[in-house]
Amino acid sequence: MIPSPHSALLPDALNSLQDAQVLALAIVNTIPDPFLILDEKFHVLAASRAFYEVFQVDAAATQGRSLFALGDGQWNIPALRHLLETIIPDRVAMDGFEVAHDFPGLGSRTMLLNARKVVYEESPAITILLAFRDVTASRLIAADLAVLLAQTEQLLEQKQMLLEEMRHRVANSLQIIASILLLKARAVVSEETRNHLKDAHLRVMSVATVQHHLHMQDGVAQIDVAAYLAKLCAGLSSSMIGEDSPVSIEVHADPGVAESATAVSLGLIITELVINALKYAFPDHRSDARISVQYERNDNDWKLTVSDNGVGLAGAARIAGETGLGTTIVKALSKQLGATVEIGDQAVGLRTMVTKASFTSRPISRQLPRS
Repeated sequence: MIPSPHSALLPDALNSLQDAQVLALAIVNTIPDPFLILDEKFHVLAASRAFYEVFQVDAAATQGRSLFALGDGQWNIPALRHLLETIIPDRVAMDGFEVAHDFPGLGSRTMLLNARKVVYEESPAITILLAFRDVTASRLIAADLAVLLAQTEQLLEQKQMLLEEMRHRVANSLQIIASILLLKARAVVSEETRNHLKDAHLRVMSVATVQHHLHMQDGVAQIDVAAYLAKLCAGLSSSMIGEDSPVSIEVHADPGVAESATAVSLGLIITELVINALKYAFPDHRSDARISVQYERNDNDWKLTVSDNGVGLAGAARIAGETGLGTTIVKALSKQLGATVEIGDQAVGLRTMVTKASFTSRPISRQLPRS
């Protein structure tokens, strides 16, 4: 039963049943979507102007007839019969019931049906209000969007496959170049040439290491620096430190993210500094040899410190690390990042600070032991 909040006012406004019918028909005709008023046996009591226009039927062939007999039986649709004969008797309302059908003169259409059952206070009669909304165009657009989305996902998958293939090719190429350099280093007679080839081999391996660990992040724009540096240094330790001269690498990093381009430069800087430390800091193969990597953040500023407990700059062999290719690479990468480089002895060993900030470093939890 549908109560009317203004039922007390209707007798004053409407002097007769005919006036009420005129008002009801006027309301129906103002509805832009097709609309029907049915009796309890699903005969058409009234239809909106939109119904006649959309479905190309006339009033004489519509009013008083069963909905399922209209036209050539175009509304004798099993889904619609199920709605009206089974669902509506048990419910007052039904919204969004979808019907897809090939209508004569219209072609294939998808309609959303909303139904309301009206029960009167002083009459056993039942009226069913049935509204139609054509959603064919929106469904086609949705289908087209779904196709476009599927095509986009397919292109992204192809792009990812090509990217992975490129990564594998780059990694394989770096490995081949590194192997060739190492073979040449073993074959040449000149000690100076051999050392240059070994240095070149280490540089290629450093690029391969950075590339490997960065690509493990799946190419995201922002890199978790702490996790990245931990994995990078673990990789450096496993690939560049032999059992005959063990050196531990510690990482102390503040939480935070950095752009992938910055992470690449940081990785290359760390790799170069670790290579220098491995080459020059521990000529006596100490059992407690240690390299420490510390990364500090303060908003957009950061400081990278790589230190060791080796011989420091005072060691004659370490002077090569101060003026060699590795230091040149570190300074060039730091300049690209807008950072400054400071290299000098500490209480034990050497310390290199790459700074894009002006804050005081915090002491790390584990200090390097004195020799």
